[in-house]
Amino acid sequence: MPHLEIQHTDDGSATLFVPALDEHYHSVKGAYTEALHIYRDCAYRYAADRSTSRPLRLLEVGFGTGLNAAVTAMAATAERPVHYITLEKYPVEPHLVERLGYGSFVDAQLFTAIHTAPWEQPTAITPHFTIEKRCCDLLVTPLPQDIDIVYFDAFAPEKQPEMWSPKVFARIHQAMRPGGVLTTYCAKGAIRRLLQSTGFVVERLAGPIGGKREILRAESRTLCSLYRTSCQEQGESPHKTVHKLS
Repeated sequence: MPHLEIQHTDDGSATLFVPALDEHYHSVKGAYTEALHIYRDCAYRYAADRSTSRPLRLLEVGFGTGLNAAVTAMAATAERPVHYITLEKYPVEPHLVERLGYGSFVDAQLFTAIHTAPWEQPTAITPHFTIEKRCCDLLVTPLPQDIDIVYFDAFAPEKQPEMWSPKVFARIHQAMRPGGVLTTYCAKGAIRRLLQSTGFVVERLAGPIGGKREILRAESRTLCSLYRTSCQEQGESPHKTVHKLS
């Protein structure tokens, strides 16, 4: 486990800093704000409003501090239950987790339950939220299948380029259900084009207030999304009338 330092972000919540990589676990503009906007709202809530899957199967790349898991657990309901599968190669030491002070931002008991849940087995945290923490390397581990939502929260491409490769995104795309949703804080053109080449329909969204200007949301392709993309490329309207063949 690399040496970690605790630093505070602009919204008052803390994050972890990795001196060896010169990289933070969360946005310095606001760790809590980032978790709410990019992952809970733009991915989980967006997908929950559109999907008929019950429970929703969510894959997180990078458990990290557990903040994304906590805000999602607090949002999960009987109508939108979640099976949350999270991958982490280097779990954060418990004493550092305690010092983050996230109990001021999320339900403290729920946050503790998430972190004390055993690794490598599903654990019900609430009646509507089950977490399955896997200590593994994304690059070599088999991925769970039938995924509805992906939180892609790896370190930045310039810090960990191997995590942002065509092979990684191809494997994730294959693990997702048609119409599944992936969000990430990284809105670089190269990453957008990479997602598109892998089979995703990608859109830029406004970033968190006071934070990044844009983020990315990608949808695994369905026949409808393929049709929309084809029409856009040909300059046609995707909403034109389609007549049935007799």
